[in-house]
Amino acid sequence: MPTPSAPLPDDLAGLHDAVVGWFDDHARDLPWRGTAEVLPEPWPVLVSELMLQQTPVVRVLPVFEAWMERWPTPADLAAEPSSEAVRAWGRLGYPRRALRLHAAAVAITTEHDGRVPDDHAALLSLPGVGEYTAAAVASFAFGQRHAVMDTNVRRVLARVVLGQAYPSTSVTAAERRLAQALLPADDAHRWAAATMELGALVCTARAPRCDVCPVADRCRWLALGRPDHDGPPRRGQAWAGTDRQCRGRLLAVLRDATDPVPKAALDAVWEDGAQRERCLDALLDEGLAQVHSDGKFSL
Repeated sequence: MPTPSAPLPDDLAGLHDAVVGWFDDHARDLPWRGTAEVLPEPWPVLVSELMLQQTPVVRVLPVFEAWMERWPTPADLAAEPSSEAVRAWGRLGYPRRALRLHAAAVAITTEHDGRVPDDHAALLSLPGVGEYTAAAVASFAFGQRHAVMDTNVRRVLARVVLGQAYPSTSVTAAERRLAQALLPADDAHRWAAATMELGALVCTARAPRCDVCPVADRCRWLALGRPDHDGPPRRGQAWAGTDRQCRGRLLAVLRDATDPVPKAALDAVWEDGAQRERCLDALLDEGLAQVHSDGKFSL
């Protein structure tokens, strides 16, 4: 076991029991989740993990359900053009994730006999699957022992163990060592899901509900009087007037159209011509849009 850079809580078993017990009683009933006795199917887990990146559950749920009804297996998605994946992605944002999920489905179909691999290294080799997603799928879908470190988990560990309001901007080696050292010997996947849910529902970023937290009596941050964040300022992401907003407007035109659209239809949705052309060029380069021989555009 790697040596953590911070002292571990004295009663690790008690910490595990408190968090997982709370999870058993309060976890949301989400369609990509299993139960304490039955693991979920791997494909829905992979789909949900890519959809949930930087997108809240409430927005993901209807898109996920429609997606799984249309493409219940990787082979079903792989059989369709990638443009259909982008169209079905709707307004979830960061539509490159749709292309990556389609590419992952193709790889699963052609290289893994249509089954999401259970090997962590094989998961990492899939398009669009990074360290976090590979650990999440291996943990949640296959019950393996991995440190699953999303924003919610990192915030819980920062507060409860380190006494800090927020974790660092990016995952550090020390953080990984701590998360690994905190994993229980058994049912580590339940601990991963439970800490994630605790961060999403109770130990939230802006308004933590310490009065109902199952580990309030063990939380170092609370014991220290909830000290303010002393790191770099935490800035929210801008939206109005950004390239992200412009790209979203252009993609909305293409997504809602049943046939290729003329350039004028794209010009009409964004006033800044230079920014619009830059964003359109980027969409073409990334494969999110295509231009036809007659000068019209489509997904």
